Amino acid sequence: MPPVPGEMRRPPAGPDVSGAPASLPQATRRPFLTAEWRYLLMLNYEVAPDVLLPLVPAGTALDLWAGRALVSVVGFRFLRTRVLGAPVPCHRDFDEVNLRFYIRREMPDGEVRRGVAFARELVPRAAIAIVARRAYNEPYRAVPMRSTTPTSPTAPPGRVAYEWLTRSRWQHVSGTAFGDPAVPPPGSEAAFITEHYWGYTRQRDGGTVEYEVRHPPWRVWAVESPELVADVHGLYGAAFAEALAAPPASALLAEGSPVVVYPPQRIVVV
Repeated sequence: MPPVPGEMRRPPAGPDVSGAPASLPQATRRPFLTAEWRYLLMLNYEVAPDVLLPLVPAGTALDLWAGRALVSVVGFRFLRTRVLGAPVPCHRDFDEVNLRFYIRREMPDGEVRRGVAFARELVPRAAIAIVARRAYNEPYRAVPMRSTTPTSPTAPPGRVAYEWLTRSRWQHVSGTAFGDPAVPPPGSEAAFITEHYWGYTRQRDGGTVEYEVRHPPWRVWAVESPELVADVHGLYGAAFAEALAAPPASALLAEGSPVVVYPPQRIVVV
């Protein structure tokens, strides 16, 4: 699932995916996963950088928005999922809720790769969590989930909610979209939140893997009445309790699109 002022906005690469020029020609790279991500509800919170620094993968650094460290609780629909080109029966359409933060990797040639890392990712099926942990070492957890979203990607969204069950209690992230959707202007907070095209994950030995995610820029709606009701201590740890207990600094709903996720590659840390 995602430029800072002065960086170049990524142009579309085709009708349904986009991104910076890949390290290998796209024809020679086989996607690990293809899917659609739809109705991405994003509640964004300011957090002390010291909370995130222990989680930053080696070889990357925190990516700040206007000098502030942000985390986002993101709920969305995973649709038409294929792994290595093949659909997995009973695992094509499902919900995900994650807590992510924003990082950057500076390349030797001056390119800046803006990415995300995850503190926790929730999905409803154990097989999905197992594959993600084995392939990427992502912090996935399988829990019962349900959602309230439009039945069609083109439908007006209205209220959107993603719910999950832990400790015998249903919890949720929710909000109501309003107004007309638009692609965020370059340099805006909404562009910072939605336009991240790399993922980074710390490995068990302390190293880092990087993977590319390609999609076009998303249209977003403003969101009113955003709400997070969650067992923050149990899901994310006490360090996030204060930040996530406050009202979100901002909230938005991204329309989403087809996405392509490429296999992870271990980076060289110097």
